[in-house]
Amino acid sequence: MLDTTRTPEGIVVRLKVVPRASRDRIAGELGGALKVTVAAAPEKGKANRAVVRLLAGALGLHANQIEVIRGTTSANKSVLIRGGDERAVQSLAASR
Repeated sequence: MLDTTRTPEGIVVRLKVVPRASRDRIAGELGGALKVTVAAAPEKGKANRAVVRLLAGALGLHANQIEVIRGTTSANKSVLIRGGDERAVQSLAASR
């Protein structure tokens, strides 16, 4: 089960991001974090933007509703999801 935190702004989710992967995908849960792989390189924010687009598409949200709030230069990140449903976020890990 994902470690999520409900805040007044939205839901905070921990991520483990693997850049330069063969494809963009949500790979499931890893130690309470959501494992995400992206083809983009970790340079000039490309991987972070790919992660945001991937999550937004999977949750049916706009990319501007998701923000990397911690770990912008690290593989271990936290994202804030505004307006998302916590059950939908949990289901991202369960369905993989």
